[in-house]
Amino acid sequence: MKKILNTFLICSVLTLSTIPVIAKGWFGKDKNPKEKEKQKVEIVKPDKAKPNIKREIKKDKENAIHKKESSQEAEGMYETKFPVINSQIEYSDMNGEVTLSDCIKLAITHHPTIMSAISNAEIYKTMVGQAWSNYFPTLSAGVSYSRNDMLMTNPGYARMMSQKYNMYYAPTVSANMLLFDFGKTKANADLAQRTYESSRFDAETSIELVIYNVKVAYYNLVFAEIQKSVYEDTVKDFELQLKQAKAQYDIGRKAKIDVTTAEYNLGNAKVNLIKAKNTLELAAAELANAVGIPELENVILKDKLNSKAYNVNFPDLLKTAEASRPALLSSKKLRDAAELNVRAAKRSFAPDLSAFGTFDQGGRQIDSDYGYSVGVQLNYTALNLMLLKKQVDQAKAEYKKAVADYEQQKQNVYLEVKSAYISLLNSHDSIEVSKLALQQAKERQYQAFRRYQVGLGDAIEFKDAENSYLNAQLDYYSNLLNYNINAAELERVIGAPIKESDIDL
Repeated sequence: MKKILNTFLICSVLTLSTIPVIAKGWFGKDKNPKEKEKQKVEIVKPDKAKPNIKREIKKDKENAIHKKESSQEAEGMYETKFPVINSQIEYSDMNGEVTLSDCIKLAITHHPTIMSAISNAEIYKTMVGQAWSNYFPTLSAGVSYSRNDMLMTNPGYARMMSQKYNMYYAPTVSANMLLFDFGKTKANADLAQRTYESSRFDAETSIELVIYNVKVAYYNLVFAEIQKSVYEDTVKDFELQLKQAKAQYDIGRKAKIDVTTAEYNLGNAKVNLIKAKNTLELAAAELANAVGIPELENVILKDKLNSKAYNVNFPDLLKTAEASRPALLSSKKLRDAAELNVRAAKRSFAPDLSAFGTFDQGGRQIDSDYGYSVGVQLNYTALNLMLLKKQVDQAKAEYKKAVADYEQQKQNVYLEVKSAYISLLNSHDSIEVSKLALQQAKERQYQAFRRYQVGLGDAIEFKDAENSYLNAQLDYYSNLLNYNINAAELERVIGAPIKESDIDL
C-alpha cells in the first residue's frame, strides 16, 4: 500500500505543476458571447408525418443538432453585422409569406457550404488545444509476466532430473512532464491560434457569399413575379384591343386587317407570358438552391425590390472594408501566423527541460522487489543543425509570401469596393432615367388607347405604344433589380451593411 501511495504522489506532483500552464492556455482564449434573444418567425407550418424508422429518427436528431450548432456559430460571427440571422427557421416553416430574412435564416441552418466552413474552423480550433497539451504530463503503465524453466540432471544418479524455474511479475508506472522548452510550445500554440482565427474569417467569407447569393436569387424571383404580372397586363390590353377591333369591324369602322393584327399581337403577348411563367419557375428553383434546400413551394414573397437611396461615399466604404472584410482579415491572420512560424522554427534549436518519475516492481512475488525514481532532464529531441537551419529559411520564405499575398488582397479589396461603388451609383442614375421614361411611355400608351377607342388610331399605333410601355416597365424594374443586386454586392465586398436614406428613388 505504501508503494502505491508513493506512485500516486509522484503523478500528483507532476499534474499539479501543469495547472498554471493550463490556466494560461485555456482561460484567456475564446470567450463565448452571450446568445441574443431569438426572434420568432410566425409562419403557418404544414403538417408533416414523422418517419417511423428509428434509424431515420436518430439521424434526423443528429442532423438537427449539427445544424443548430452551425447556425449558432454563424450567428456568433455575424450577430453584430447582420441581425436578420439571429433567429432560426426550418424548412417546414417556409410556407405562406416568406421574407428575405427568412431565406437567409434558412440558409444559415441548411446550406452545406456554411456547415463545411464552420466545421473546418472547428478543426483548427482543436489544434490550438493540441499545441498547448504539450505541457500536460504523459503517463504510462504496463505489466509483464515471464517464467524461465530449466531441467537439471544429477550426474550421480542416472535418469534422475530436477526442474527449476524463475517467475517474474513486473508492473511499471512512469510519468513525464515538460517544464520548460524555451518558448517552443507557446510559439506553436500562437501559430495554431492565428491559423484558427484565419479559418473563422474564412467561414465568415463563406457566410457572406451565401447571404449574397440568397439576396440575388430572392431579388431575381421578385423580378420574375413582376415580369409575369407585366405580361399578364399586356395580354389583357391586347385582349381588349381585339374585342374593340371586332366591334369596330362589325359596324364597318375598321378593316379586317385591324382584327388580324390584334389577334397577332395577342398571340405574341401570350407567348411572352408563357416564357415569363417558365422564368418564374426557374427563379424559384434558383432561390431554393441558394438557400440550400430541395425546393420552395406555396410561398409568397413578402419583400419587394428596395427603392431607397443609400448614404455611401467611397473613403468610408474603403475604411469599413479594411476593418470588416473577412477575406482581408483572414489574409492578415495568415501573415501573422507565418511570422510566428519563423519564431517557432528558430525555437527548434532549444532543448527541453522535463521532469520524470517511475515506479517498478518485480520478482517471483508481486511485492518482492520494487523501486522508484524521480528527477529532471535536459535533452535535445533532434539536433540536426543543417535541417533546422533550412527549416528556418523555409519559414522566412513563407512569411515573405504571406506578406505579398496580404498586400495583393488589399489591392483586390480596393478594386472590388471601387467597382461595386461605381456600379451602385450607375444603377441609381439608371433608375431615375428609366422612371421618367416609364411615365412618358405610360402616357403615350394611354393616349394611343383612347385614340383607338374613338376610331382615330390604328392597330399599329396601339401596338407600338403598348410595346413601348411594356419595354419601359421591364427596363425600369430591371434597373431596380440591378440596384438591389449592386447594393448586396457592395455589402459583401465591405463585409458590413450599408445605410439607407429616407429618400425614395
